[in-house]
Amino acid sequence: MSFDDLGLGADVLRAVADAGYTEPTPIQRQAIPQVLMGRDVLGCAQTGTGKTASFTLPMIDILFGSRARARMPRSLIIEPTRELATQVAENFDVYGKYHKLSKALLIGGVQYGDQVKVLDRGVDVLIATPGRLLDHFERGRLLLTDVKLLVIDEADRMLDMGFIPDVEKIVSLLPKTRQTLFFSATMPPEIRRLADAFLTNPKEITVARPATPAETVKQALVMVSEADKRDALLQIIEREPVKSALIFCNRKRDVDTLYKSLKRQGFNTAQLHGDMDQAQRTATLESFKRNEITLLVCSDVAARGLDIDFLSHVFNYDVPIHAEDYVHRIGRTGRAGRSGASFTLATRADSKFVHAIEKLIGKPIPHVTVAGLVGAAVAVIPPAPVIEAEATPDQAVILDTLPPYEPVHLDSAQPAATVAPGRSRGGRGRAAAKTPRVPRNKPRAAEADAPRSPSRLPAGEAPPTVVAAPAPRRGSDDDHSPFGPGDSVPAFLMRGRRAAG
Repeated sequence: MSFDDLGLGADVLRAVADAGYTEPTPIQRQAIPQVLMGRDVLGCAQTGTGKTASFTLPMIDILFGSRARARMPRSLIIEPTRELATQVAENFDVYGKYHKLSKALLIGGVQYGDQVKVLDRGVDVLIATPGRLLDHFERGRLLLTDVKLLVIDEADRMLDMGFIPDVEKIVSLLPKTRQTLFFSATMPPEIRRLADAFLTNPKEITVARPATPAETVKQALVMVSEADKRDALLQIIEREPVKSALIFCNRKRDVDTLYKSLKRQGFNTAQLHGDMDQAQRTATLESFKRNEITLLVCSDVAARGLDIDFLSHVFNYDVPIHAEDYVHRIGRTGRAGRSGASFTLATRADSKFVHAIEKLIGKPIPHVTVAGLVGAAVAVIPPAPVIEAEATPDQAVILDTLPPYEPVHLDSAQPAATVAPGRSRGGRGRAAAKTPRVPRNKPRAAEADAPRSPSRLPAGEAPPTVVAAPAPRRGSDDDHSPFGPGDSVPAFLMRGRRAAG
């Protein structure tokens, strides 16, 4: 099947051909005819499957020929992040170049005045993030009563980032009679509930199993100690044929720390996270897309929807807390049939997150080791008792325990790196195997944190009650939680609390 068979107009087909595309992807083949017929669509598709074009192409045909009124957009596309919204706007520029459709991009980090001027002229396509859209509406600069076509993209990401209440409020402001296109990479119960509330007799389209990594991505799990993570990353980067790579950290402050470290080592690198203003983020992404930057250290703000040509590697410097984020991170490579590689650095403390990922994808991630690192020999992750994957016709259910850990060298064809165990490339020695020095007259951390044995308590004193530290909370990229995975908690906060009486 070609694009000519989907019912698109001649000008849209000409723009698609100019962009170099000849055959539609599976979701485009199924979704575009349904959108052109005016039906609601519920699409469940992995990132990198071409779903953006599956709604932008038919929207251009549907909207062409009419004109929008001031402050009353004719269609609305809601995206969870600025980067995704910007990318959708670029799609309209590419595919709508032979049409005279107007568009507006409402995202944070951009002055309100410029956005208001565009809205006052009237727009056919409004692309927005939820917060900035509601800001304009509440200031009286925008009316949503003329929206005939609504697109909610990356709905599960909206859920993760806490935007669902905003999305529900926005939908309540729209006309009841409209066409709605709803896309999500996964379909948890909360997203299914939203779809049922927003859509009317939708055509459901699923082009791949939810949260399944692309087969073109070679996956590897590297077990290291926390002290050796940076050295392990450096060795892998030097041994692998890295053309361009994303390096993911869970926290923004770790993005900044790792970026500065790589910069000192002489790597061509930049950083991307939610605390940067929009001009910086846009300039950084454009430089990365032009191959002016080799390594981009980022938070999950870059995990979804970024279509970067020839991205060869993805490195998870931190194991993602949500298993679905692993799939979306490594989905940045291995796109459009190209091969790619992903490496995840994990410590024993990450075992529950690794097992959750392996349960989601239905198979263990292959283990590799990096020669010369002390922690790699001892940081073996305990096997999960059972991996229970959902049974599907093309997916076997793994009911046995994980196979025994059999370390293999990262690249047996190459000699081990000439880095002494416990030493960093910065030239400063670090004896990873040694016990940290403890100041005199101070108890060791383990001794300070542990309750004393009942046999050594003074007479009549009850054993202390140990209060566990709260588990880290997963939030959006703009959260500023004081604690997270890997944070150091002062010993006095972890000491036992003596029982009253």
